[in-house]
Amino acid sequence: MPQLTVVVPAYNEAAVLQTFHQRLTQVLDGLSIECHVLYVDDGSSDATWAIIESLRDSDTRTGAVKLSRNFGKEAALTAGLDQVTAGGAVVIDADLQDPPEVIPALIDQWQAGYDVVYATRTIREGETRFKRFTAATFYRSMERLSDTAIPRDTGDFRLLSRRALDALGQLRERQRFMKGLFSWIGYRQIAVHYQREPRQAGTTKWNYWRLTQLAIEGITSFSSAPLRLATWVGLLSAGLAFLYGLWVLAKSLIYGDPVHGYPTLMLVILFLGGVQLLALGVIGEYLGRSYAESKQRPLYFVDQQHLPRARH
Repeated sequence: MPQLTVVVPAYNEAAVLQTFHQRLTQVLDGLSIECHVLYVDDGSSDATWAIIESLRDSDTRTGAVKLSRNFGKEAALTAGLDQVTAGGAVVIDADLQDPPEVIPALIDQWQAGYDVVYATRTIREGETRFKRFTAATFYRSMERLSDTAIPRDTGDFRLLSRRALDALGQLRERQRFMKGLFSWIGYRQIAVHYQREPRQAGTTKWNYWRLTQLAIEGITSFSSAPLRLATWVGLLSAGLAFLYGLWVLAKSLIYGDPVHGYPTLMLVILFLGGVQLLALGVIGEYLGRSYAESKQRPLYFVDQQHLPRARH
């Protein structure tokens, strides 16, 4: 019988966990395959872990992993997927924006032979126009910049086959952008479209600062375009500065040098200085990533672990 584990990363989701688990188990009860649920508490400061333990006590299909601190969602996802040693896995958030009722459609494509079945949003309810605009801009920018094709309007909600999980488990880079890694492994992939719902309870942990950091993470992980852009901007600036220098020299030879042009001089200095700082910032971003990778720190530490119990 095929086996499926639903991996649910959670960070301060006490307000919605019980409702989520109820809806999820209703879906799993209707499936003809063996299913388990694995919650990963990413260092929550509320009652998330206590609720996860109560869900585990009342449902033998449920397992729990508690990380030693908040390592971030990408590390929490990795921790959960590392525990799936048999069958496939579904990744889904606990906030119910990604409805568990879509899981059977993912399973249908999995059983049809696809290794990665990703859920693509057709409508993003409960989000501001600005957030929808920035999300669309990010995905379309990644589509142009990245060497790896990353599906538009697609989050972490997806199903991974056994061999996709085995391939993903070999990627141990410290600076992780899971949406890119899911696509980078290749194999047969297909989309299932769904309508994203508003958050059912609690508050989002993704403010614009964290979303910006995630965008930078994605771009620098899967594209060297910023480095190339810095190179071209530097060359263009140097070319313009050289032409301007020739013009100043010719003007001085023809008309003399009355020692005017202080504003122009400051403008040129500030422009070139800004370009240099921009280029250094881009280079520093990539250098920082190399430094983090060179330390070879573990991706996460587990504080407590209770894996799902097999059915007999």
